[in-house]
Amino acid sequence: MRLRMAARLVRGLLTAIAAMGLTASAQAQDKKIKIGVIFDLTGPLAGGGSELEYLGTKIILDHFSKTGVEGYKVEAIYADAQSKPDVAINESVRLLEQEKVDMVLGFFSSAQCVPVAARVEQLRKFMWMTTCISSAVVADKNYKYVFRPQASGDQFGTMTMDFIAQNAKAKFGKEPSELRVAIIHEDGAYGVDVSKGNEAGAKKAGFNVVLKEGYSATAPDLSALVTKLKRARPDVVFHTGYNPDITLLLRQAREQGLKFAALVGHGAGYGVYEKLKEGLGADANFLFNTDPISIWLANQKTMDPKLAPVIKMVGEEFDKIKPGVAIRSAHVGIG
Repeated sequence: MRLRMAARLVRGLLTAIAAMGLTASAQAQDKKIKIGVIFDLTGPLAGGGSELEYLGTKIILDHFSKTGVEGYKVEAIYADAQSKPDVAINESVRLLEQEKVDMVLGFFSSAQCVPVAARVEQLRKFMWMTTCISSAVVADKNYKYVFRPQASGDQFGTMTMDFIAQNAKAKFGKEPSELRVAIIHEDGAYGVDVSKGNEAGAKKAGFNVVLKEGYSATAPDLSALVTKLKRARPDVVFHTGYNPDITLLLRQAREQGLKFAALVGHGAGYGVYEKLKEGLGADANFLFNTDPISIWLANQKTMDPKLAPVIKMVGEEFDKIKPGVAIRSAHVGIG
């Protein structure tokens, strides 16, 4: 499905290039599509899943650089957003205006995608976001050149509430109205959007929300937040974060003796098991996470048969780059 989608996007891209009056003869001679790829390879977002999405993206683009797409050569140019929205904007503009790429692809943080998407639309080029799940990125924008194949953050937040509500009696021995829940989130576009879904889902389920609070993902100390959680005594903590903020919060929670029956994450850092295990040890095995399904866990019988060997190839190439990884993160397949 994704390969068919990519082929359709390429056809649409070529049509748009012709319609915009760019030099058709040069395109015909070069038979090339240039793609600018932007991920966070440094800074806190790298460990939260951006680096893994970069690896998945690079594996598949390296593949297409050898095979081409519908007779066109694929050339990728990579840039590091450094976990900073201003760098992401500058790199996007550089790739589009100086490198003359036909599209920019990648992006992890919604805080980056909100301004970059507006700029790309203004330039009438293409943008393909692998993540950036905040509703604020595309809601009511009526973009024509910006694409995102993801559920939105508020949907992530609502789904986790539904999950706990459905299991309240069986797993906690309580009716949903008796459950005490805390909603904790990084205060960027991503965390705020997920928390809105959490709030809506909690209201629908009838949960007792005992604490709702945001924090900076770059905060050096979250002990004060842990103290508030201890006072609130939640049965379930719903947390939205990247990493290292996830590790910092949970390490300080353990040090301060915070008790809860379940902790539910919402993608990003919660989808990077290796980082969680590195910081939390065996405790990483007792966390819940919601994310798009890993390509290696998806039911291949329902897919186009041509996808199975591609999925196998991506896994084998990833294992060469990251040998010994216990769980191939969904982020790799998302990329």
